Amino acid sequence: MYSRTQRDQPPDIFRLRDLDAVDLTRARLRALVRTGQAERVGHGLYRRPGAGTELDTVATVCARVPGAVVCLLTALAIHRIGTQLPPEVWIAIDRKARKPRIEHLPVRIVRFSRALLSYGIEERRVQGVAVKITSPARTVVDCFRYRNKLGMDVALEALKDGLATRRVTVAALVRAAQVCRVERVLKPYLEALVA
Repeated sequence: MYSRTQRDQPPDIFRLRDLDAVDLTRARLRALVRTGQAERVGHGLYRRPGAGTELDTVATVCARVPGAVVCLLTALAIHRIGTQLPPEVWIAIDRKARKPRIEHLPVRIVRFSRALLSYGIEERRVQGVAVKITSPARTVVDCFRYRNKLGMDVALEALKDGLATRRVTVAALVRAAQVCRVERVLKPYLEALVA
């Protein structure tokens, strides 16, 4: 489907504006879509056929909203903490940012302050797309921050499973709780589990 002279393998999902990066012209892309060698998955968004995985929607959303941070239930599923399998991709954007227009994609948007959009954020590549995601400890702490929206049972399950599987440490949880200002909420549960 793609030129053999290309240095790097193109990402599984790419935006129309990234054609130069994947060595394609608009005419060649139209021909690839017509012949089934590429498929359009959204406005200005394409992928190679057969590239779909369980993270397909996450990669698609992050390609559409490059500044978004994957968080909460979606981050728990990616980090394999707990048993949550969210039907929507949970993303965080800046409090003052305009709400992105994402049609036909299941997305839940929460708003973080600028400081919280930079603390405890990891970057991964999912199907060739750069994805920002909250770290495991930060994700568990965020579940306590959003306990009224998610339910306390989700937050407690994340805390127990994160500690049991050693995906989070007590020190990382305490630090994240301090930064996110939920130390008083998290502390009694943490003490009960590690005592």
